[in-house]
Amino acid sequence: MPRPRKTKRIFFQPEVTYFKPAGVLLKNLQESVLTREELEATRLIDCENIEQCKVAKKMKISQPTLSRMLKSARKKIADALINGRAIKIEGGIYEMVQPRTRGLGLGAGRRTGRGRMDGPATAGPDGECICPKCGHKKQHTLGQPCYQMKCPKCGTKMTRG
Repeated sequence: MPRPRKTKRIFFQPEVTYFKPAGVLLKNLQESVLTREELEATRLIDCENIEQCKVAKKMKISQPTLSRMLKSARKKIADALINGRAIKIEGGIYEMVQPRTRGLGLGAGRRTGRGRMDGPATAGPDGECICPKCGHKKQHTLGQPCYQMKCPKCGTKMTRG
């Protein structure tokens, strides 16, 4: 009888869980399934640039297990990109954990509640994209970063308002 799989801790829940190549019909598409813990390992190591030993401690798994998980995730992502497969994020044996925050004291952990990184109140899923050159405002489109949009008036890349 095999040993039961250990529950991994994850701190991130993606809003988008399916990616497909453009121009390929769904009925002709093959999928690569990426588990939520593989996505979390990839996010922490490749996006957040945290060392493997620290990520392993954070996820409460061994470093060799993390290394195998990361290798599997990168192989699935590369396969999807090279062979034109869809990436579906689902499943896995995980425990969703809320990141630790500081209390409401007067220290560095105190937030004003005005959005991401204490930015303007419009930041968030319902915020606005603003042109830094001419000040034109446009409603933010969920799933598309503001910096990928161009101002319709002057053509400058937009920023989050």
